[in-house]
Amino acid sequence: MSASEIREFFNRAAADEEHYPSTIDPRIYHVKLIVDHIGDVGGGRIADIGSGKGRFARIVKERNPPASVIAVDLAEAMLAHVPAGIHRIAASMTALPIATASCDAAYATESLEHAVDVPAAVAELARIVKRGGRIAIIDKNAAAWGRLETPVWERWFDRKELEKLLGRHCRRVRSQLISYWEDVEPDGLFLAWLAEK
Repeated sequence: MSASEIREFFNRAAADEEHYPSTIDPRIYHVKLIVDHIGDVGGGRIADIGSGKGRFARIVKERNPPASVIAVDLAEAMLAHVPAGIHRIAASMTALPIATASCDAAYATESLEHAVDVPAAVAELARIVKRGGRIAIIDKNAAAWGRLETPVWERWFDRKELEKLLGRHCRRVRSQLISYWEDVEPDGLFLAWLAEK
């Protein structure tokens, strides 16, 4: 599947608020994990790669008011929903128009699964983050493949696969199984990879 076909899919999907919502409950553990891992960056820069409608970016900005938050997505129709105060960039995650080492943190939540070239997307995610900066990826576990209906191009990941890709660019990398809710035992569907450049 080409990037332009994937862009078309998500431009159409932007009208589907049920499956592609513009908000997320801040109590969901995915949100807490991202916010905690990023930490306080002061007036620094944070990039949300594959941001969709900016549901995570909205909370990251609320928790880091002086920070500059950048929402990057392939689909312009998704970015149209990103709240005011957050910068929007329409771009592929394999070619980010963001300067090298210009961000204090970057994260990708359930977006890497749509990349046409996963190693290139991980390399770009790492490239834009400065030394000592934080990177987080939350995505689905390859061991759970088939539990959800997915687009034909979507890819789920082996825990070690992304640890290795992040390890090419980062000093520290760890991963863990996670659940939507902190007090619910993970069921194997979601993984989080947390790294320091």
